Amino acid sequence: MTSDHAPVGIGVIGLGRGFVLMLPALRGDPRVQLVAACAPREVSRAAFRNEFGGNTYEDVESLCADPNVEIVYVATPHQMHCAHVIAAARAGKHVLVDKPLAITIEDGMRMVAACRDAGVHLIVGPSHSFDAPIRIARELIESGELGKLRMINAFNYTDFLYRPRRAEELRTDAGGGVLFSQGVHQIDIIRLLAGGLGETVTAMTGNWDPARPTEGAYSALVSFAGGAFASLTYSGYAHFDSDEWMGWTGELGSKKPPEAYGDARRKLAGITSAEEEKRLKSARTYGSGDIPKPATHHEHFGPMIVSLDNADLRLAPEGVHVYGNTRREFLTAPKIRNPRTEVIDAITCAVRDAMPPAQTGAWGLASLEICLAILGSAKSRTTVTLEHQTGIEGKST
Repeated sequence: MTSDHAPVGIGVIGLGRGFVLMLPALRGDPRVQLVAACAPREVSRAAFRNEFGGNTYEDVESLCADPNVEIVYVATPHQMHCAHVIAAARAGKHVLVDKPLAITIEDGMRMVAACRDAGVHLIVGPSHSFDAPIRIARELIESGELGKLRMINAFNYTDFLYRPRRAEELRTDAGGGVLFSQGVHQIDIIRLLAGGLGETVTAMTGNWDPARPTEGAYSALVSFAGGAFASLTYSGYAHFDSDEWMGWTGELGSKKPPEAYGDARRKLAGITSAEEEKRLKSARTYGSGDIPKPATHHEHFGPMIVSLDNADLRLAPEGVHVYGNTRREFLTAPKIRNPRTEVIDAITCAVRDAMPPAQTGAWGLASLEICLAILGSAKSRTTVTLEHQTGIEGKST
């Protein structure tokens, strides 16, 4: 942003956990300003007014009509994304919508069409495809200096399924389970590295705990135009923690104590009802005081190895390890300024310079398609052919 650019005015719909995780970036970057918020809980609205001033609303339409809002950040539960994005587009506002874009292809297509027809930008994020080490790896691949991309191996083991959840977060048909909340990160990353144009998906999923009746794990093989393929594995069953293989740097870029192993399951075991679990989930929203530890490293989404003709790349929170034919080196990522600076880059470039990132609405639709294809392939025990893919430059299948 040049010095004559005023901060981009952001209005946020939803002051829950997604907003809390994005908040350090929004607080710490002078290129943006939080000017309005919409949330059902008065305690959250009051906390927003006390910290940021501006206007707060109980209804989405009033926020979208606020003349100070240039871009609407939709940080509501997955099943609400479609209605909220369309409302913002109809009001002529640009949109940043938290991943996933939606939970059905039909809703996703309606959202993309609404923003296109209104002439506004639709950005899907934050997702880990924005992370600085991913950008370094992508630039290496695109340069061609290491040969052709051949294979990507991505995996992540977390305690996701045993963190406090609302009832719908444990129902796949309502957007629950690991595919929509977690898998879309992995999918976004491998699509960005592979050029975006997925062709087929073959997958299996795991639904192994009757008390948490949704997908808690998956493995998938995705083929891409040009011949590259990617294997993706994720487990949220709170046993092995793959952050151990990332130097005990957590997903959000802060160091985590190994002795905290098992905390998620221990805390959940003490919960006696779904209402109590819902209250614990609400306690992690804005205004509750539950703020993540400051990031000291770039965010990440688990171990990942990218294979090219002349090197393997291993992604880390600090940068990218390059294992070449006869020597190895480490490419250090730029020092972290604020968490998720790259998402703020995307907002300001889209709103001020009409230069959207790769993660457009069409991109989010393509990533959503692979989420649904993993579920479909696992159910049918067949390979699913993809139909709604788009490349980094917007080239569609």
